[in-house]
Amino acid sequence: MQKRKLAVVAFGMVAYSAVHAQSNVTLYGVADAGMVYTPNYLGSKAYTLTSGVASSSAFGLKGSEDLGGGNAAIFNVENGYNIATGAVSQNGTFFGRTAWVGLSGAPGAMTVGRQYSSAYWYTGYLTAGGSWAAAGAGFGAHPGDVDNLDTFNRVNNAIKYASPNFAGFSMQAMYGFGGKAGSFNTNSVKAVGAGYTNGPLTLGIGYQSANRPNFSLFGNKANDSATGINMTSYVDYGFASAGAQNIFSFAGTYAVGEATIGLNYSNSRFTDLGTVAVSGLSAKERAFRGTEAFNVGEINFKYRFTPAWMLGTAWSYTRSSGATHAIYQQVDIAFYYLLSKRTDLYAMGFYQHATGTDSRGLPAVANIAGWRASSTNTQTIATIGMRHRF
Repeated sequence: MQKRKLAVVAFGMVAYSAVHAQSNVTLYGVADAGMVYTPNYLGSKAYTLTSGVASSSAFGLKGSEDLGGGNAAIFNVENGYNIATGAVSQNGTFFGRTAWVGLSGAPGAMTVGRQYSSAYWYTGYLTAGGSWAAAGAGFGAHPGDVDNLDTFNRVNNAIKYASPNFAGFSMQAMYGFGGKAGSFNTNSVKAVGAGYTNGPLTLGIGYQSANRPNFSLFGNKANDSATGINMTSYVDYGFASAGAQNIFSFAGTYAVGEATIGLNYSNSRFTDLGTVAVSGLSAKERAFRGTEAFNVGEINFKYRFTPAWMLGTAWSYTRSSGATHAIYQQVDIAFYYLLSKRTDLYAMGFYQHATGTDSRGLPAVANIAGWRASSTNTQTIATIGMRHRF
């Protein structure tokens, strides 16, 4: 009897070890700090130690468990933090960058939780702001990140399907439940994306639609307002009363040797203005009706001189039309020097010029994404820093 018990225990230990050996959990993250200078921060000069300039300072856990037959259970939770103060970013949401669990296998992957938009995975990372132009701080994003291609906003309560890769082609589709009783559509978010890669060519297309975007997309974090304005940029915050935001995006890059050139376009439309009650809007902003459209075009270029040195530059043109009219032109430039595979130094500069009338119904001022607005129609930001990945 004793031998039998020992055999059972031994078998259990072997079985546990076999299962355990087929599971893995990885701790990863980024520590990034940059000194930022701007000559016009609400009318004054500013020198600031800023967390997460090149990449957001973050740490996370990701893992998988082999379920057999090519299937696996997968998960990913990721926290954003301020390296200068130790505070939680994402407005108090501890795992505000991502938090999901799901299954993967031959048919693809299905995940549920707080996730990046499906549109971003195919177009956002091909833009300067979504890759090398201060993707963490957002300085290189299109004004106000009005097209969400720098992922200022994630999607809550989302279920997402990602297809396997078929000869270079893949796609994703997601739906974020609004969670409002008696109204399936209220505060919901829908997104799809598709992409194709063949050698030096990469193409992507995406579409995203958010119902009541001020609350469903911009205001879905722990300390966001349930009644007030959650859109912080002068570029678009006057359109917080929109009933929906619909974004179409297209992007492509082509590599020749160590050089890569990219083009991208997006159309972002705030529709049904004035149909959502939002406290804090001015009388002029509350009077906006109809649709405000933003058309954005960008050309970007990067070149790796050596395995250690890389240069990137980009120019973007953003034009709004509808309730107001504004034009924003921006130039980004960045240098990176790799000390190792995981550690690099960077120096970046950003310049924006604005004309016309912005979302406040006032003369447009420059407002580089991720930063406070200028008091004039121009704004410059310069930064140097260090990034370490672990």
